[in-house]
Amino acid sequence: MLDLKITGGRLIDGTGAPPVIGDVGISGEHIVAVGAVDAEASRVIDASGLLVTPGFVDIHTHYDGQASWDSLLMPSSLHGVTSVAFGNCGVGFAPARPDRHDWLIDLLEGVEDIPGTALAEGLSWDWQGFPGYLDALSRRRYTIDVGAHVPHAPLRAYVMGDRGADAAEVPTRNEMDRMAALTVDAIAAGALGFSTSRTMVHRTRAGLPIPTMRAPEEELLAIARAIGLAGKGVIQLISDAYLLADEDFATSEFRLIEKIAALSGRPLSLTVQQVGHLPDRWRWMYERIAGLRARGLDVRAQVAARGIGAIVGLRTSSNPFAFTSAWREIADLPFEARLPQIRNPAMRERLLREVKEPNDHPFAAVMANCYDRLFRMDDPVDYEPAPDRSLAAEAEKAGRDPAEHTLDVMLEEGGQRLLYMPSLNYAHGNLDDVHEMMSADFALFGLSDGGAHCGAICDASFPTTALSFWPKGNRSGRSIPIEAVVHGYSQRNAKQVGWHDRGALLPGQLADINLIDLDALELPPPEPIHDLPAGGMRLIQQARGYRLTIKRGVTTFEHGEPTGALPGRLVRGCQLGAD
Repeated sequence: MLDLKITGGRLIDGTGAPPVIGDVGISGEHIVAVGAVDAEASRVIDASGLLVTPGFVDIHTHYDGQASWDSLLMPSSLHGVTSVAFGNCGVGFAPARPDRHDWLIDLLEGVEDIPGTALAEGLSWDWQGFPGYLDALSRRRYTIDVGAHVPHAPLRAYVMGDRGADAAEVPTRNEMDRMAALTVDAIAAGALGFSTSRTMVHRTRAGLPIPTMRAPEEELLAIARAIGLAGKGVIQLISDAYLLADEDFATSEFRLIEKIAALSGRPLSLTVQQVGHLPDRWRWMYERIAGLRARGLDVRAQVAARGIGAIVGLRTSSNPFAFTSAWREIADLPFEARLPQIRNPAMRERLLREVKEPNDHPFAAVMANCYDRLFRMDDPVDYEPAPDRSLAAEAEKAGRDPAEHTLDVMLEEGGQRLLYMPSLNYAHGNLDDVHEMMSADFALFGLSDGGAHCGAICDASFPTTALSFWPKGNRSGRSIPIEAVVHGYSQRNAKQVGWHDRGALLPGQLADINLIDLDALELPPPEPIHDLPAGGMRLIQQARGYRLTIKRGVTTFEHGEPTGALPGRLVRGCQLGAD
């Protein structure tokens, strides 16, 4: 007798094979039969007309803090995701000596836009070393499974103290060896691998560079050598190679990546995204990755499923007026008190005047001249908006000043109107390049940053975008077969982090399953909600079309609503299973 049988669904099994109509039989936590399943079951679900897919695996999230207080792990769990990896980009909360707590909170608030007040109130800090952090996570239960990389920045500060927080400081040989040994200890305790950041974009709350930004080669190679000797674990990193125009610098970064991959002998993935001032650098990076793979190195690109952009509005973290002195005077007011101030003619005049004045903040000029890249977030959201739909285009047609028009648009819907500003992967005003990025055989579908950028970005919905958008095709007619989309968000990602027990509808695999109404699958705009500790705000984006999400054989979401079941848990390191 089976515990559960799903019948008559359109099975997309996660391996990349074409869809077939069939059944899935489940006993306990595992799939035991796929195809024509005749066995009786205690519960039968008719999936006629629905897609049946593996649960999605998101390998690039930042739930490091949220996982210590929250069991739902939204927004990722709202989008068919049943397993996540965090500790990416070299940031996290372990290892952590007690005197480094405030610094780590400031680091995550700066790098990942997670409210420091929420972290200060929510983090339990019942750990110091990374194994202790994993033990703390193992005492909790979730809607999804979680795993973690050991992040470079806290590791550096743990070993080097105050010096480790300074990007200009070079560790001693003993300190390098200590970091390497602690990394191996963390992987032995169940860390998925090691992550680091080498980008100027990642800064502390005070604006200081992340301490790993230009970590010396010897430091990284000491860690890579130790991981290689351990024979398990993966490496994840982000580098300024995609961002800086200096090709010699980018070449030197790839030489370092080659050394890390060769010395460790382990799978390595790196962020690849497109910036407007270097629209073809990603192709240059792809050529280098292909070359490394041709030499037998397991190097892959992590890419996004759409443009990466800020959610702009009067209730979010960013808008064109956010860097003016007028806005700073009202920014900390509750929204209900701030809105009348914005509508006040005197304040309105100040905002419109000051937004055009010189400002020293590095992002002020970007935000004050973004009107040609601002688009209304309608329901459902269009993530490939045409340039003639921008607020700048609207203002030009109406003969209005674009700043004034933008302010009035944000005041629509009682000040709730949200705007989308794609800043990465949208250099040519379409998603043609994203299609090319995703279509490479070494591409990993990642970079959702679930749990991070709480008030400005909501990209944990990437799996829903990919599934609802790419099989139909973009404006240029470029498409990705639905089985390739599902494979990219299930088996391929699971294998990357060593989780061979999930990601496919095969006997022996975990019963992590989605039932999806593809015709109804769509994304409404995100909603700002104040449910973080200390009343912190974050953006949550629901999804329409997910009928059921099943984790380890237990239904966790029905029609997008949590059932209260918490079958998810910490997953320590590599997991064997049906391949």
